[in-house]
Amino acid sequence: MTLKQLIKLEDKAKEVWVVSPELHYDIENKDFTELVSVNLGQKTKYRYIVPATKEIEKNIKSYQKKYKLTDEEVHNNFLLLPENEFLPFVMETAIYDASTDCIACAAPAMEDTDDVIKLSSETAKMMAKKFSQLWKTYKRVKP
Repeated sequence: MTLKQLIKLEDKAKEVWVVSPELHYDIENKDFTELVSVNLGQKTKYRYIVPATKEIEKNIKSYQKKYKLTDEEVHNNFLLLPENEFLPFVMETAIYDASTDCIACAAPAMEDTDDVIKLSSETAKMMAKKFSQLWKTYKRVKP
């Protein structure tokens, strides 16, 4: 899958679950920042699992400012994990429409590249389940 194909997939999604070590695509990649801005305006639901680092705190503030989100929206959309909990996620991973089609893709987290990996349906469902379990454990609500 190419980055352009991924953008088309995200453009059509009603909810997007992202596991990211830095939020690179959502705050630094022009194509994605434009897409996220449009999608948020169209009420696409974004949920993020990120490591609890100083860099992420800074990047979340940048995200909040870029997309004009309230503190409550940021609180509801982001799960900050201790770094040791975050270790299983070494690439930027997005799960699209987990409750229906469940498609998962991964790409290098800290570089712009046209290389995007579309994961198998079985892997996508497993990752969606783990995402949901982590979200519920720490947020105590369904993503």
